[in-house]
Amino acid sequence: MRIRHIFISPEHNFVGHNGKPPGESPTLDVPEARCLTGRGIEGDRYLDFKDDYKGQVTFFSSEVFERLCAQFAIRDKSVGVLRRNIITEGVDLNALIGKEFEVQGVRFVGTQESAPCHWMNAVFAEGAEEALKGHGGLRAKILSDGVLRVDA
Repeated sequence: MRIRHIFISPEHNFVGHNGKPPGESPTLDVPEARCLTGRGIEGDRYLDFKDDYKGQVTFFSSEVFERLCAQFAIRDKSVGVLRRNIITEGVDLNALIGKEFEVQGVRFVGTQESAPCHWMNAVFAEGAEEALKGHGGLRAKILSDGVLRVDA
């Protein structure tokens, strides 16, 4: 598994915004991120969100993003608009649901698909939510402290 991008966002843009416009907190593309056991990613909105939270970190496939861009003829959006943390290459993320795995010395357990929501239609393209069903990424818990870095 290669890490293509790491994103953090200090505030929620969609959680708690139903029926209202999304927030405007930026998604920051960072070269590295510190993962904290059972807590989340330092500086991210989901750090200490809830006890034993199943989405302490989210993974998303760059290959899925490329297919999504091709399907909707989108060429001007960053994968960061999907607000997932770790953008990967070369791994079937759905195969990691219910499994422990390690990336760059940091251990995780995949908990479930990071299911797409209706906000995907607003931030990417109408129909993106439906197109991403079954390929929305992976929610995971962090099992060991460590730093993840974007692969060169």
